[in-house]
Amino acid sequence: MGTQNLENIVQVTEYISPLSAPRRGFNELLIVGYQGAEIFDPGERIREYSNPNGLLEDGFEIDDPEYKAATLYFSQSPAPRKLWVGYKSVSPDESWVEAVSACRQADNNWYVVVCLGIENDDDHGALAAWAEVALPTSIYAFTSDDELAITNSEDDIFSKLKALDFKRVVGQYSTQSEYAIIAIMGFAMGANTGLANTAYTLKFKGEVGVKVEDLTQTQVGYLDKKNANVYLNYSNYYNIIQQGKMASGVFFDEVINLDMLRNDIQLNVMDLFYQKLKIPQTDAGQVMIISACNNACELAVDRGFLAPGRWTGDNILNLMYGDTLVKGYVCQSESYDTQSQADREARKAMPVYISIKEAGAVHSITIGVWVNR
Repeated sequence: MGTQNLENIVQVTEYISPLSAPRRGFNELLIVGYQGAEIFDPGERIREYSNPNGLLEDGFEIDDPEYKAATLYFSQSPAPRKLWVGYKSVSPDESWVEAVSACRQADNNWYVVVCLGIENDDDHGALAAWAEVALPTSIYAFTSDDELAITNSEDDIFSKLKALDFKRVVGQYSTQSEYAIIAIMGFAMGANTGLANTAYTLKFKGEVGVKVEDLTQTQVGYLDKKNANVYLNYSNYYNIIQQGKMASGVFFDEVINLDMLRNDIQLNVMDLFYQKLKIPQTDAGQVMIISACNNACELAVDRGFLAPGRWTGDNILNLMYGDTLVKGYVCQSESYDTQSQADREARKAMPVYISIKEAGAVHSITIGVWVNR
């Protein structure tokens, strides 16, 4: 018996949404040395590792700076999961900035870079300037044992970078380990899982494999003034890093969390444009965009970066000075009724205004004790 095709009556078409873009982890470090040029395949600029033994298997030696740095990096608690190793070419002689830029072109995933073997302040300054404007966003980290750093001099690298107000460079003073900054960056990358309640501050954290500095209170004060981080002992028991600041004085955790929030907002909105047939240029369409921004902010709340609090900034649309951000953030937009004809014809969305309240972190406390007999 002949039969008819059911498609003549009921047509079913499948629509599969495109995949969202992968998010950056903000938990990967790149170290740049010299040995990789002799070990990596031609045209290979960086290589990924999950443990120090991988470097030995590839041909690095135990005494190589890359292996020593990798061992220190993976020794931290919690331990990071991934390390990138790149190299600086000796012939033709390229600058450190050119080397790091080549590593960036080779892969965009790494977030922090440490260069092994830098001997002058000019190279530190050039790399700090590179990181300040690099895309995707990056951080340059370094260690210095410059004896001028623990004096009132302004000729040390920490003072120079502070004067330039760089917020994407973090430095540590250490006479005990030329790779000391890698230890605290190892903690930072290992702790930055993106899971709920994982926001952290660098202060009070230990550096496995690094010895503390034996400094006077005056010398520590000079380092603090210059926004130089240092590993110290307190009360013969607590070995901690302080203060966890960038050269500009802002805290490392603020920079990395803002980078993560910015990345989530950008990709959430782009995924919306990419996955939908279109976003209507209407208030209903704007709600979709604001929802994508809200979702990014909610992740920052879950991580512990944002929290409810009183708004003490400028008035922004319906948000007034003194209002409470009950969620820790608010995303606002004006109606399309106020949009200019030129912007409408250019198919622009209405601007979105995102106001956030950081949860902050406690770094010190004053406690009063009243005794009554």
